Amino acid sequence: MPTRRGDRTAAAPITIDNLSGMRVLHTSDWHIGRTFHGRDLLADQETVLSGLADTVTDERVDVVVIAGDLYDRAMPSGEAVETCMRVLRRLRQAGAQLVITPGNHDSAARVGAFAEFATAGGLHLHTRISGLHEPVVVEDEHGPVAFYGIPYLEPDPARQVLDSTVDRVPGAGTVEGRGHAAVLTEAMNRIRAELSGRCARTRAIVLAHAFVTGGQGSESERRIAVGGVEQVPGTVFDGADYVALGHLHGPQRLDEHLRYSGSPLAYSFSEAEHRKSVWLIDLDADGLAGVERRELPVPRALATVEGRLEDLLTVAEHTAVEDCYLSATLTDEVRPLEAMRRLQQRFPYAVHLEWKPAGGRATASLRYSEALRGRDDRDLAETFVADCRGTEPTESERALLAEALRAVQASEVRA
Repeated sequence: MPTRRGDRTAAAPITIDNLSGMRVLHTSDWHIGRTFHGRDLLADQETVLSGLADTVTDERVDVVVIAGDLYDRAMPSGEAVETCMRVLRRLRQAGAQLVITPGNHDSAARVGAFAEFATAGGLHLHTRISGLHEPVVVEDEHGPVAFYGIPYLEPDPARQVLDSTVDRVPGAGTVEGRGHAAVLTEAMNRIRAELSGRCARTRAIVLAHAFVTGGQGSESERRIAVGGVEQVPGTVFDGADYVALGHLHGPQRLDEHLRYSGSPLAYSFSEAEHRKSVWLIDLDADGLAGVERRELPVPRALATVEGRLEDLLTVAEHTAVEDCYLSATLTDEVRPLEAMRRLQQRFPYAVHLEWKPAGGRATASLRYSEALRGRDDRDLAETFVADCRGTEPTESERALLAEALRAVQASEVRA
């Protein structure tokens, strides 16, 4: 039966049987449905994420929290949704309660569909801004633990919702200021007010999807604001025993209780050195008792190579990266023809290619207007061919360009 707290109705607490306290697994940024330079990652994502069920079983995890970006887009494909459902089902079957909040890539409305029904099956979807102060409560031998989910807060829409619910949320105020820090501050004020109104000492875990000051980003994260406005200070989250952060794709510790789990797979070559992992959080009677890292398997490693195309295709030292997702930088003075096709004959997972000729180009630093000044159409056309191909046009090609220019000029006169 529901229990009453003041003028609010809360769901009955969930009780777990764990005599050593509570163990929570922190993960985020699954981005199910994402591709890697055009390569489908669904199979790799399902393999790695389904393996978390073994962690739940082996480590006796009670609750799994997913701090945003469950999917890679607001309207995920049917295949992505099916993959996600299979993974969540395995985690639930392994015995863990699941708490999820959406990130900036997700559609909160879609992720939160049928949330009330999902709760009965142990899947708790925190997607409503107006209800971010309403926790899932799980009890162990030491008492209750409240899990609060703050969905990604786009500042202006979030301010409107928060301000419109002031009269209906005990301890709420209006948003003071602008930007992410302002709306997250009000969100945490409401959470702290709800927490302080509880009769018994209640430990608190907060899920949030945000860019906290001090975090290190990578190339695969979508910017959530211009400049530094997106960043929020870690002190915004004071009062929680642990804050499970999402958004940044590298696992990192900002404070003992304030961490990013990072994404389970690498989604850009800037993440090649990341040790993808999850955090295992232990809670005892006093709150946070310890945090441990558990590294995740790497379905396919990332590698970068640089050099002349012929060298990359023949040098033995590159044998070790033949099965990696590969980014190649070619230094040939002339742009090689069909470079990617030739690379993929040796490196079947080559997905990214750049051409940076050794020594660069003498004209590369010229401003566009300076490069054009004093040059006729024929000279510009010949230079264009040389820049694109890396070699000067032949005499026959120069003659063809001249004939084409004369035809254009003649058509302009007739017009």
